[in-house]
Amino acid sequence: MEKKSSKGDKKVSRKIKMENKTTAFAARNNEIIQVADIVAKDKGVDREEILEAMELAILKTSQLKYGLEKDIIAGIDRKTGEISIKRRMTIVDSVTDPQREVSLTEAKEKNKDAEVGDFLCETLPIIEFGRIAAQSARQIITEKIRNIERERQFEAFSGRVGEIITGIVKRTEFQDIVLDVGKTEGILKRNDTIKNETFKVGDRIKVLLVSINKESSGPMLHLSRSHNDFLRKLFEQEVPEIYDGIVRIVHVARDPGSKAKIAVTTSDSKLDPIGACVGVKGSRVQAVTDELKGEKIDIIEWSENQAAFIVNALSPAEVIRIVMDEDRRTVDTVVPNDQLSLAIGRRGQNVRLASRLTGWTISVMTGEDDVKKRAFESARLLKHFMENLDIDDMVAHLLMAEGYLNIDEIAECDLSELAGIEGFDEDTAKEIQKRASLAIEKKKKSIESMCKEKGVESGLINYGVISAELLEVLVGANIKSLNDLGDLSTDELLDITGEMLNREEAEALIMDIRKNW
Repeated sequence: MEKKSSKGDKKVSRKIKMENKTTAFAARNNEIIQVADIVAKDKGVDREEILEAMELAILKTSQLKYGLEKDIIAGIDRKTGEISIKRRMTIVDSVTDPQREVSLTEAKEKNKDAEVGDFLCETLPIIEFGRIAAQSARQIITEKIRNIERERQFEAFSGRVGEIITGIVKRTEFQDIVLDVGKTEGILKRNDTIKNETFKVGDRIKVLLVSINKESSGPMLHLSRSHNDFLRKLFEQEVPEIYDGIVRIVHVARDPGSKAKIAVTTSDSKLDPIGACVGVKGSRVQAVTDELKGEKIDIIEWSENQAAFIVNALSPAEVIRIVMDEDRRTVDTVVPNDQLSLAIGRRGQNVRLASRLTGWTISVMTGEDDVKKRAFESARLLKHFMENLDIDDMVAHLLMAEGYLNIDEIAECDLSELAGIEGFDEDTAKEIQKRASLAIEKKKKSIESMCKEKGVESGLINYGVISAELLEVLVGANIKSLNDLGDLSTDELLDITGEMLNREEAEALIMDIRKNW
């Protein structure tokens, strides 16, 4: 028979087990620090962030063991790696939540210096991580590390918005191209590429970083090759004078992959900004053209003088006459007969880019067309004055020669201006101004009558930016309410109004109405 163990043998055995357990805890603590150091080095993150992730994992696992209703705090000693788990309770006068609160009387039994509002902490036994708990902790730490990496990637790229970066084609998704950019991905959408360009997996391409968004999978970069700033940045890379700020690109207009116009200026009066951008034998502009798949680039000199700027923008065509309407920001330009197609460009491209570059709506005509147009407008205005003011053609011609373009100007001008016209006196001026006012009032009543007859809503009639003449045209096209007008596209409105509105004015009117819907 076996001899029974004595009490002394049992004490020795328990002591050995405790020593072994203490040794195991010490080894584990040391291992935690080593793991934190290794992971931090491998992932390129701060050791402190790894330890915080470990603390979070220990906290989550401890809450599952001791109860989510308790206020558990977990920590790791930064030097020894020792884990501590504590239950924290708030000291109060009257306990309402026994899981998280303790009375002042009970707290003073454990700490005589306790006061209401302080915390009483109770050390809990260190938990043993089973397979499921260990797996859960590993997932928490992994996710925390991923979040750290995502945040770092976002910070790394957020300061580079507006810059050109290089990416490698990784795959295509519904015609969009996914690029590998460092440790993250970027999307080059189909409409952000240059016309007719194609890429295959592994191609290294330059793109503009337009914006960056935080996604659950990491930062998502919005990239572009068709953006105007992509052209700007390419010139900045090729032209030192632009990079240094001596030459400045003021405006850009592009048909990506086909043609572009840029307006440049310089702060150095001795430097030719166009020559600086072109380079020796066109080397600089050619480098940009090659990157843009052959996109032709017109480089023009920007000018504060808007007329001169518009003339430059229409190059290579020569402009011999220009008439500007500053209120409507429209301009009529006259070119030699043999340069009309050059000024307009293929499918209107040259004049369209010039309009976008300058911000003016530009129309191009030959000298013959200009003469015909002016003759037609003169005849129309002459008839308008004669019919509405009940005057003969000689008086109408005198008003036109002084620059009056409509009856409103005559009714609102200073009486002395009219009286100062050759052949006019004060009585004549008063009579003409009186007739102008009567004509305006008559027109107003006519429009009101038409609106009433056709059931036009008062909102359209009283809409401040719509003139009486424009209202008449709209009602004539069966536009009876602001909703009818807001439902129109810009092209539909332009078809109705003709030359009364330019594209920018039409777009602004429609958007102004829609914003109140």
